[in-house]
Amino acid sequence: MLAVNVAVITGVFIHKITLPPYVPYIHLLVDYHFGFVKRALIGEIVSLFTQKVPVWLVFALGGAVWLLTAALFVKLFRRTFGFNEAHLPLFVFTAGSPFFLKNFMHTLGHFDIYGCLFAIVLLLIPAQSVGFVLLAALLSVILILIHHIHLLMYVPTIAVIVVIRHYLTGGIKTSNLAIGAIAILSLGALFVALQFWGTMPVPEADFVAYLKTRMADPTRTDLLGFSFIWYQPLAKEISDTWARLPSNLLGVPVYAALIWLHSPLWGYFANSIRALSDERHRRIVVAGIIGVTVAALIMFGIVFDYARWTSNWAVCLFLILHAVKTLPCSKKVEPISSRDRKTNAFGWIVSLIPRVGVIRPF
Repeated sequence: MLAVNVAVITGVFIHKITLPPYVPYIHLLVDYHFGFVKRALIGEIVSLFTQKVPVWLVFALGGAVWLLTAALFVKLFRRTFGFNEAHLPLFVFTAGSPFFLKNFMHTLGHFDIYGCLFAIVLLLIPAQSVGFVLLAALLSVILILIHHIHLLMYVPTIAVIVVIRHYLTGGIKTSNLAIGAIAILSLGALFVALQFWGTMPVPEADFVAYLKTRMADPTRTDLLGFSFIWYQPLAKEISDTWARLPSNLLGVPVYAALIWLHSPLWGYFANSIRALSDERHRRIVVAGIIGVTVAALIMFGIVFDYARWTSNWAVCLFLILHAVKTLPCSKKVEPISSRDRKTNAFGWIVSLIPRVGVIRPF
C-alpha cells in the first residue's frame, strides 16, 4: 500500500506541473509595495531574493515545503508510534490518506500546507517552557499574514496542540495563562486588521501593472486573473459561497464516504481518547476537536473551497492524535488490525485515491 501511495503521489506531481498555477503564482508576486495588505507575506519574502519571479518557482518552493512537511511527519510518526509492523496500518491511513500528502501535492503552491508544517514543528519540539506558547503565537501570526483564513484553518489546531502539550502536561500558571490570553487577543486583532483593512489601496489597474513588473515573463497575463481577491470584501466572498452552495453540497456525500473509509483510524483515535487516565483531559480533547470542527464549518460558510477545507480538517485531526498520545493513559490502545478484511479493503481504496481536490471532490 505504501508503494502504491508513492506511485500515486508521483503521478499527481507530474499532472500538477502541467497545470497553470493561477492562484499560487500571483501570491508570489504580491508584496508590501503598496503598504500592509493581506496575503502578501510569502511574496514579500520572495521579493527579498528576486525581483523577477519565474513560474517554475511555484513548483520549486511548493515542492520544497511539501518534502519538508512529509519528512517531518515521518519523523513525528516514528517518535509517536514507531515503524513496527503493528503501526504500519495507521501510517497508511494517515500519510497515505487522500486528505493529506496527496492532496497537498495536488494543491502544490497553495498556503494550506504551511499550517500543517508549523503544527508538526510544534509537535516535535519540547513544550515545557513558556517559550513554546510564544513560538506557537509567532507561527500563528506568520500563518495569518500568509493568509488570514488560517485563523480558522490551522490556528485552532495549533491552539489545541499548545493546550495539550503545554498546559495539560506542564500545568497552568499565572504567567503562561496571561501569555496565552494575550496571544489569542493579538491574533484576533491581526485577523480583523487584515480582513477589514488589508485590501489593496490602489486601483486594480495600477496593482496589475506593478505585478507585471515582477513577472519573469510579463506576457503571461493569464496568470493575473485572480488579482480581484485583494479587493474582494468579506460580504462578496460569503455571497459567492452561498450562491454556489446548492452545487457544492452535492459533494457532501463524497466527503462523507471518504471520511467513512478512514473509520479504522477514527476508531483508534476514539479509543486513544477513552484510554486517557484523566477525565478532564478527555473532556478538553473532545472540546478541542469540536472547536476545530466548528472552525471548519465556519470556513464552509465563507469560502467555497470545500474539498480543501474538508481535507485540512482531517489533517488537523491526524495531528491532534499525535498530541493526544503525549498524555498519560490508563490502558493500552490496540493498534489498527492488519488482519481485518474490511480494514485492508479500506486501506487499499484509500491508497488508490489520488486526491480530494480544491473546490469539488476529485
